Amino acid sequence: MKVLIIGGVAAGTKVAAKLKREDPGAEVTIITKGKDISYAGCGLPYYVGNVIKEREQLVVNTPEAFSNLTGVTVKTQTEAVSLNRAEKSVEAVDEVSGEKSTYSYDKLVIAVGASPFCPNCPGLDLENVFVMRTPEDAVSLREAVEAGGIKRAVVVGGGFIGLEVAENLNEQGVKVSVIDFAPHILPGFLDPEFSGYVEDKLADNGVMCFTGVALEEIIGTEKVEKVKTSKRAMKADACILAMGIRPNTAFLNDTGIEMFKGTVLTNEYLQTNDPDIYAVGDCAMVKNRVTDAPQWSPMGSTANIAGRIVAMNIAGGRVSYPGVLGTGVAKLPGICVGRTGLNEKPARDAGFDVETVVTVVDDKAHYFPGAGAFIIKMIADKATQRLLGIQVLGGSSVDKIVDIAVTAISMKAAMSDLQSMDFAYAPPFSTAIHPFQHTVNIMMNKLSGGLESITPAQYAAGEAEDYKVIDTAINPTIKSAPYVDLTKVDGPVDGFDKDEKLLLVCAKGKRGYLLQNRMKHHGYTNTRVLEGGVTFNPQVYDED
Repeated sequence: MKVLIIGGVAAGTKVAAKLKREDPGAEVTIITKGKDISYAGCGLPYYVGNVIKEREQLVVNTPEAFSNLTGVTVKTQTEAVSLNRAEKSVEAVDEVSGEKSTYSYDKLVIAVGASPFCPNCPGLDLENVFVMRTPEDAVSLREAVEAGGIKRAVVVGGGFIGLEVAENLNEQGVKVSVIDFAPHILPGFLDPEFSGYVEDKLADNGVMCFTGVALEEIIGTEKVEKVKTSKRAMKADACILAMGIRPNTAFLNDTGIEMFKGTVLTNEYLQTNDPDIYAVGDCAMVKNRVTDAPQWSPMGSTANIAGRIVAMNIAGGRVSYPGVLGTGVAKLPGICVGRTGLNEKPARDAGFDVETVVTVVDDKAHYFPGAGAFIIKMIADKATQRLLGIQVLGGSSVDKIVDIAVTAISMKAAMSDLQSMDFAYAPPFSTAIHPFQHTVNIMMNKLSGGLESITPAQYAAGEAEDYKVIDTAINPTIKSAPYVDLTKVDGPVDGFDKDEKLLLVCAKGKRGYLLQNRMKHHGYTNTRVLEGGVTFNPQVYDED
């Protein structure tokens, strides 16, 4: 069996290596446009920041080493330019010699990946305009920084790569600004109130984010001198374009292969509409595991998991790909972020009766050195109490919260399934009631009506304007708000009517909930707790 794989980074090499293990007799050939194969694209920002010291550390395998290890034939600097489905062949051009070659196949895998999107604006040809997709891109940017010519940089694009580049430039002493056309950074990854919180944290750590603005021009004579946006011009020595990627699928346009916005459509077995042609990686569309709707997932994790499945299916298996959850984590200046599953609006759009809760919970025993907090937004379906999604901000261990949620969502777990799970505990690692479990308990309190609250999003939208703010912290912190000491409430609270609208605000939300519980017992009917307290809603200080 002759198997041709177009593309040799994460997805293509995974298909090839796994297929040769499944069927050692298969004749497997990779053709790829680049010089390198199997490089760590997600590690590029960390090479820029000198966290990864050597370029060679980014390259998982050279073509020669990969061929020797797997028995796969690898042709680099070879670009596929046309596909003939009737003849089951691909025409490719050698980028060095310009010669054309024809490759035949029994099974074809399209793993051509994607390329950085570059806008149509003046100044793209100036020195110190960079993209971030290949090891050479990272090498060029780091060399420019180390040469001392970059003191100020503008990153265009507030997604993962853009923000990670911003973090690493910031660590190298470069003054960095990030611009994005969307209303917030990390669009589609975090809900707006969480993105806004992250923007504030980045500003606290030296990275300014300007959202709702468009790139119009890069200005300079020979090198970058300014970056002009739709709102202002910003002085800069460099401009890094991180505006997303576009699949490298133009050569398929007249082949009859079904595509959507450049991504190749696949079925549950990752086949295209031609059963002898598979597609995988950044150029392919998969599906959402919760909704079954088509979803693009240009992630190295997706590429590797789907690549294994493609290999097994080519080798004669019948393995279905269950879909993605949009899982991701990122280390940013001063904060780490993670998420999986459905965000609030997509969950509502999918027809779920959504409930959310925002919690601030300890990430390890509060008395242990280095203890901090997670800020977690949990999303569930009211009717079934099924977990739908989670977002988390905090220290470097946000991934453990995300990964628990991945497992729970994949298994269609309800809150009751998660409430008493035996999670690992020791003071250096976690709390006696695990922070994920703690959030589950708060969600169950809310679903049962035991907790009646105002979410940060509702508060920001003005839904608490007719409530009187009550400071319920350990010590008074909100100057213009009346203070109530929880420990001294054992009956009616002087100065408040029992049907008065009262918003109970503390540091994180816990003391507000405890006070609400007591006040309900004493006949108060209209209290609400501000989720996340002043930790997540510092505007309370200004508004009261």
